[in-house]
Amino acid sequence: MTLADPLRLRKLRAFPRGLRAVSLTALIAETEKLDTLQSVELAEGVEIRLRMAGPLPRAGAYLIDLLIRSAVMAVAGIAMAIAGVAIGGRIASGLMLLVWFLLDWLYPVFFECGKRGATPGKRAVGLKVVQATGSPITVGQAVVRNFLRFIDGMPLFTYAFGMASCLATKRFQRLGDLAAGTVVIYSKTQAFPITAAPPPIAPMPPPVGLSADEVRALSLFRERAGLWSEGRRAEIADQAAALTGTTGPAGVTRLMAMAHWLQEKRD
Repeated sequence: MTLADPLRLRKLRAFPRGLRAVSLTALIAETEKLDTLQSVELAEGVEIRLRMAGPLPRAGAYLIDLLIRSAVMAVAGIAMAIAGVAIGGRIASGLMLLVWFLLDWLYPVFFECGKRGATPGKRAVGLKVVQATGSPITVGQAVVRNFLRFIDGMPLFTYAFGMASCLATKRFQRLGDLAAGTVVIYSKTQAFPITAAPPPIAPMPPPVGLSADEVRALSLFRERAGLWSEGRRAEIADQAAALTGTTGPAGVTRLMAMAHWLQEKRD
């Protein structure tokens, strides 16, 4: 579509802007939900990107920590059984309860409010806990997110509440994370297979004025096009058919051309 095509241009201008915005909003949603990379805008206006960890890697980290705590409890139990001969069975039982409390409640707090922001299990999987802004969490936040783990584990320690919260939130936050304002992210950038992006295309101006959100949608599409297969690019581009006036590979070509034009204008 070009500005020299008056019939096509009149049709597009007659298309309600609200519906165009809806289609490009869908494009943003389709683009962002393909990976867990989330943009966070700081108070200074600086935008950073954090890769959120989903339920599966977090469950793996929890299992590793559970094994570590179970091993410590087993060693402590043997030690207390031996010491109980000298200090008495009641004192030994009381000390075992204290060890259990420290491991179950304060073990994650101690490690997550530390320099690395992660328990041994999270470090093994490559995760860490940070504030929603990407900053290290405070002691208070570590206490809140871990003391609310009891509610996340309901009902009957199935963690159904925590799983439902993770799946319902964009940043995979369980109830403890929501209350503390924290997120679990990957501590290292992951390498992703790259698919060849469409070849360079001659810039083409959009046939109508675009809002800031619509410009952002085109920029996201251009930046991440190399991560998707040709079929997936076409599927996502179809969400903006109201703007391109076509679907399939032709829609991809027109979106890329418009995105190139917007990028050159910005530079």
